[in-house]
Amino acid sequence: MGRVGVIVDSGADLPDDLAHDAAIAVVPLSIRFGEDEFLDRVTLSLEDFWRRASISPQPPQTAAPSPGAFQEAISTQRDGGAESVVIVTLSRLLSASFQSAMVAAEDFRGKLDVRVLDSETATMGQGLIALSMARAAREGADIATVLEVGQSALRRAGVIGMLDSLDQLVKGGRIGGARALVGNILSIKPLLSVRGGVVCEAGRQRTPARALTAIVDEVCRHQPLESLCVVHTKSNLRDRLSALLLARGIEIPILHAAVGPTIGAHSGPGLIGVAWLGSTPS
Repeated sequence: MGRVGVIVDSGADLPDDLAHDAAIAVVPLSIRFGEDEFLDRVTLSLEDFWRRASISPQPPQTAAPSPGAFQEAISTQRDGGAESVVIVTLSRLLSASFQSAMVAAEDFRGKLDVRVLDSETATMGQGLIALSMARAAREGADIATVLEVGQSALRRAGVIGMLDSLDQLVKGGRIGGARALVGNILSIKPLLSVRGGVVCEAGRQRTPARALTAIVDEVCRHQPLESLCVVHTKSNLRDRLSALLLARGIEIPILHAAVGPTIGAHSGPGLIGVAWLGSTPS
């Protein structure tokens, strides 16, 4: 039974150390500011992204990796000893990553078993799914079992967060089921989640403190938790949210991940939230 390689796109927001330790390859999306194009956290750092975003007259745009980028990552996995490969992508309803990965997988038909899993979510919701699959692969699971682990994880994956503003989501067309919030945003903090692969309204709170409490309440509904990660852009609320989770009896390690350019291009700089794998469907 050969090793199963795991690949994600950069929408998973996997921290470099976690990706390295889990032997997960990351394929970057493209980020555009006008005529200037970069690769997420390859030719564009987080710091430079937010600097450019703050001064650019045009909002940043994102583009899915090309099939060729996925093909290169698959070849690298194969050359490193993988006898099969699974690619975990951003929700196909939020990005064309899934379609590009499918084209790349087809190119290896008859040469290497390559499967593609739509995570139906984003940021570290996607990342935690990939980590669970990589763990199964390290333990010697075959590709069918690794896929089963991923499919189970995506049913239990959740993402919820607070935004300072919906402006970027509206401009980027990723507002989805949260459209009802638009026009009623004054003096409230919108809570958003990713459900069924699209961005949805998850509540409205008058203050950041109440919004953070609502986030913790939602996470605790899914205990016991398999894994948990606080995700943030430039928010200064990361430690506060982590403390609230610990105060509610969360006993597993809390991971932290900075939201990268792929997600930040649509969320804007004021995102704080949580991704988890729970014991019940999210």
